Formats: sequence, structure tokens, C-alpha cells
Amino acid sequence: MTKTQKISLAVLSVLLSVTAALSGFMVYTQLSDRQKEKEEFDTLAEMVEVTPEKSSDETAVPTDDTSEPVRDLSGLFSQNGDCIGWLCIPDTKLSYPVMHTPDNPQKYLRRSFYGEYSQSGVPFLDWRCDLQSDHLIVYGHNMKNGTMFSSLRNYTDPAFCAARPVIEFQTADGMEKYMVFAVAAVQKTDTWYSFIHAADSTDFTEQTAAFLQKSLYDTGVTPVYGQQIITLSTCYGSGKNGRLIVAAVKL
Repeated sequence: MTKTQKISLAVLSVLLSVTAALSGFMVYTQLSDRQKEKEEFDTLAEMVEVTPEKSSDETAVPTDDTSEPVRDLSGLFSQNGDCIGWLCIPDTKLSYPVMHTPDNPQKYLRRSFYGEYSQSGVPFLDWRCDLQSDHLIVYGHNMKNGTMFSSLRNYTDPAFCAARPVIEFQTADGMEKYMVFAVAAVQKTDTWYSFIHAADSTDFTEQTAAFLQKSLYDTGVTPVYGQQIITLSTCYGSGKNGRLIVAAVKL
């Protein structure tokens, strides 16, 4: 082996070592960031959840079932005025604050509850909606580590849906529960995303009927005009435009 070859091998070895070190550092940084995000949301969850026995706060939503958790959202609202509520699907990992910024629709796409950069972001309500809209659309990331809206992937299995059919959404006005009526894999341009306010009962019926036809299976639930709908939407499939929708109607 010539001197030049030895030098080339030495340089190559150094470059490979540097590349490996950089790759390892990037992986470590990503894992560290994901862990930090998880811990932050865990802290928020602990802050809002109180037991009926311990709570004397008038801002906590009362419940007739003492076994049901009660959340006090006043701390969230005081820390960040963009927060409008808390979204939860019992018996899943999906339990997060929901943000709403009509003047900056995707503010929390890559931002934490406290405004710092975050790959996970925070679930947020479509800017066209308000809490009285006929149709609420909430967006969240489908994270590979199982956080955020990744639990929605399980709803492609009808047995999973049958076991966990209720979505809880609590705001300053109280806790509302919604029953899942359809699960569909669509494109981000699907007409369902354009339906926010029903013009009348006919419009509502036509919109929901069309979406029910796209459902992966029949849940046996059909929305009725006057009932509010909530849609949880996340990325899905191999293409960048694929979306998974879990739609539920207020009980």
C-alpha cells in the first residue's frame, strides 16, 4: 500500500467516524426532544386533572359519576390564552390541550404549549371553527413514538373503535362527549374539511351521509341535524396528502 493510499484510508476513516458521531448526536437529540415534549405534556395533564374528592375549585367541571376524572383547566387558560380546552380519548394515550389561533391558523403545528419549537406541536382547532360550529375539526400529528394523534391509527380496527367509542372534549363551558360514527382514510382535499356550518338540515344530512359512505366500516351511529360533530384529523398513509379521520357526534 502506497503512502498516498494510507493517507486516503486515514482520511476516510476520520470522515466515517465524524459521520457516525454526527448521526449518533442527531438521533440522541431527536430522542431527547421527544422525551422533553412527552414530559411537558405529562406535566400539563397532571396540572389539570383533579379528583372530585379533592377539588373545591368552582372552575372544575362537576360530574354525577365520582369515578370519572374532573379536569380543572383554569391553569392552562391563565398560562396560555390560545388554549381553548382539553381533548381525551379514554383508555388511549390521546390526552392533550387544544389550541385555537384564527389569526395564525398553524401556529402550533411545530410549536409547544409554551411557544418553543416542537416537532410534535400541539393539537389545534381549525381556524374557521368556533366552539359553537356545527363541525369542529381538530388537527394533530401522527407521531412515530406513539404520542399525539398516533392512537387514531388503531381506529382502522372496528373492534378497537367498539371498545373506545367516546371522545371527550372539555372547554370552559364544560365537558362534552362524542360518539364515533365514522373512520375514513381520505386526502387532505376531501370535501369533509370544507363542512364547518350546515346551511340547513338537508345540507347536514347530505354532508354526513356522503362521509359515512367513505367510512372503513359501519359503526351503527348516524348523526342527526342539531348534533355537533367533532373530527380528529392526522396524517396517514405513504403519501404526504393522506389523512385519517375519526369523526364523532355529540351525545
